[in-house]
Amino acid sequence: MARRSKSDKGKGGEDFDIVAGNVIDIDVEEEMQDAYLEYAYSVIYARALPDARDGLKPVQRRILYAMDELGLRPERPHVKSSRVVGEVMGKYHPHGDKAIYDTIVRMAQRFTMRLPLIDGHGNFGSLDDGPAAARYTEARLAPAAMLMTASLDEDTVDFVPNYDDQFMQPSVLPAAFPNLLVNGASGIAVGMATNMAPHNLVEVIGAARHLIGHPDASLDDLMKFVPGPDLPLGGQIVGLDGIRDAYLTGRGAFRTRATARIENVTHRKKGIIVTELPYLVGPEKVIEKMKELVQRKKLQGISDVKDLSDRTNGLRLVIEVKNGFQPEAVLENLYRLTPMEESFSINNVTLVDGQPRTLGLKDLLRVYVDFRIDVVRRRTEHRLAKKQERLHLVDGLLIAIVDIDEVIQIIRTSDDAGTARTRLMDVFDLSEPQATYILDLQLRRLTKFSRIELEKEQEELRRAIEELRAILDDEKLLHKTVSDELAKVAKDHGTPRRTVLLESAGTPAATTPLEVPDDPCLVLLSSTGLLARTTGTDPLANDGSRRKHDAVTSVVQTTARGDFAAVTSAGRMVRISALDLPTLPPTNDAPNVSGGAPLAAYVDLPAGEQVLTLATLSPDSPGLALGTAGGVVKRVNPDYPSKDSFELISLKDGDRLVGAAPLTTGDEDLVFITSDAHLLRYSASLVRPQGRSGGGVAGINVSAGQRAVWFGVVDAGAPNVVVTASGSSGALPGTEAGSLKVTPYDEYPAKGRATGGVRCHRFLRGEDELMFGWVGRSPARAATSAGAPVELPEATGKRDGSGTPASSPITAIAPGRPQ
Repeated sequence: MARRSKSDKGKGGEDFDIVAGNVIDIDVEEEMQDAYLEYAYSVIYARALPDARDGLKPVQRRILYAMDELGLRPERPHVKSSRVVGEVMGKYHPHGDKAIYDTIVRMAQRFTMRLPLIDGHGNFGSLDDGPAAARYTEARLAPAAMLMTASLDEDTVDFVPNYDDQFMQPSVLPAAFPNLLVNGASGIAVGMATNMAPHNLVEVIGAARHLIGHPDASLDDLMKFVPGPDLPLGGQIVGLDGIRDAYLTGRGAFRTRATARIENVTHRKKGIIVTELPYLVGPEKVIEKMKELVQRKKLQGISDVKDLSDRTNGLRLVIEVKNGFQPEAVLENLYRLTPMEESFSINNVTLVDGQPRTLGLKDLLRVYVDFRIDVVRRRTEHRLAKKQERLHLVDGLLIAIVDIDEVIQIIRTSDDAGTARTRLMDVFDLSEPQATYILDLQLRRLTKFSRIELEKEQEELRRAIEELRAILDDEKLLHKTVSDELAKVAKDHGTPRRTVLLESAGTPAATTPLEVPDDPCLVLLSSTGLLARTTGTDPLANDGSRRKHDAVTSVVQTTARGDFAAVTSAGRMVRISALDLPTLPPTNDAPNVSGGAPLAAYVDLPAGEQVLTLATLSPDSPGLALGTAGGVVKRVNPDYPSKDSFELISLKDGDRLVGAAPLTTGDEDLVFITSDAHLLRYSASLVRPQGRSGGGVAGINVSAGQRAVWFGVVDAGAPNVVVTASGSSGALPGTEAGSLKVTPYDEYPAKGRATGGVRCHRFLRGEDELMFGWVGRSPARAATSAGAPVELPEATGKRDGSGTPASSPITAIAPGRPQ
């Protein structure tokens, strides 16, 4: 076409063309329509939409065919991706190297394809980053790709010329599995687009085989095999109605959401652990969106986000939740506001006989099954022809071997090969191919053993021909062959389902408050130093269960967002927030503190200092009662400062607290037990309350060389018992079980403050010290330092009697629920 100039214009304004001196009038509107239609058809048919038979776009098909021609099979070494790009672009796809390499990358990405077709070596990108350049990566065909190209050389599909008619390329690949459903597809054409979700290979093949055996199967029958998409990296699909719509009409939508769980990321904080993200969503995209929402104050309750993903353990996104926020509500907000939940729209537009059509699940399977039946039929016909051709040659060769001497004579006496061929055909009634084959025969094939081999081959060929003819003659047998081959593919290449299908999203965020409500709760301290809180207001819920870590030695009532305190042996009170504690599920049984956090995570104690009890910080409480090893007692007024740590008593040098307990009414008994086995009880009303700077008053008269081993507050109206354990002062602490004795508390009379009390335990031979003492509500539950239960003897009436041997050393005792 000649270049147009301003003068090349008709009187009516229409353009015209100059060809060989002739002027041809062309209507602009008609020309634009025709040109655009040709372009649109080219994009639809030759670029953007997959074929319903093999599920491939032209560029994908050409890549797989070119790599198969290059011999880049799974058992062969990788080659540079740029080598593959050059081969494909030079022979089959002249549309630029970028489009080819991008397609190679996508077919190699395990997070994109459910069953990758290319085995990539090198950096093929991630969900957040692109791949390295083609010169840095290597590729070869994956095992699944061999299923796509298998039997290409057996006339299973039609071949068409390439763009310049120099090479031939397949119009479609044989596709031994339903690739379109398994790997999905996406593409944008002119006026239409396709977006298909990946599925599980085993499920899709199961549906295809069912359709082969039951051509009239309903959609519900097929959905028993294919309940929904199966995404490469798992995740969850929420809401199944849209999936059924897509399977019925070819159009629908569903929501994909991340797989997450809530767990303790530290002793003091809970976190949301994300192990799977929605389809084609990367962690950096999620983190960026979360940071943006936090800065705009649209998302609350998140203190930190860490991406701990690696190639060994896969995705691990740790989202720390601030104390005071419900992790479940934060997670629901993440689903609602971030890419942790995305919508996937299904649009099953695909090419059928060169025309774009929107197909449902049954139609997609029907197109594939019909295609595969045709492939197997053509392959069978090709194999039958090859077997018949070979049998024809073997028959002729056996004829020649029987009269081999005459054959040799004919050949030797012939002037040329053409004459020899003609004479062999005339003498032995052979065909031209048979005669030619005999002339090409090597002399080493003329042995007796070769004849036996030929007769065996002849029999095998006849049997194979009979089987191939049976397949072609019997449609049911042909269908069974296709079904059996599909079953083998599923067995060899199938993997378990990765995506969880959910009917609904569960409890909406509106029903779960974002912040932890300031409800009443109990804080529990176990014998092994574990702290936890649980809902409820009844301190008697603690029954000192015999299970490990369940001997609860101290209980304090507070609120979920309130503070409580720990009292230490150094006379300090340390403030702790209940909000920081792990929450145990509510139960009517004994509280199990095995889910608690170590006390050391909340209280920093110097060497030798230990926590004695928990206490409330309420100014309305009667205060605390303290007892020291030197026999000093003190009642502390509850005028506590707002500091994190402060002193409750001025201790003398070398003295320390051996007991601290909250008062309820101020009329309870204060009880001391000393190392020389004396017990003293008197009313708390005998001790005047003091401020925090006070040093206390004399509580019990301790003999020289002795000390108080226990101090506590006892409700005299409850059924209480006294538990004592004796042993030798020369034994290493915690190594001697000693002798145990349990006595009713009523057996011990009250005495005056600062007296010596009464004997509470008689030592046996070898015993000279009371190692442990405790007074509290019956029944008592004892535990070792590891939290294991220790059986206690029955309560006796002898207050100054001796004990019975214990099974293990006791370190803690807790009161049980009354019987």
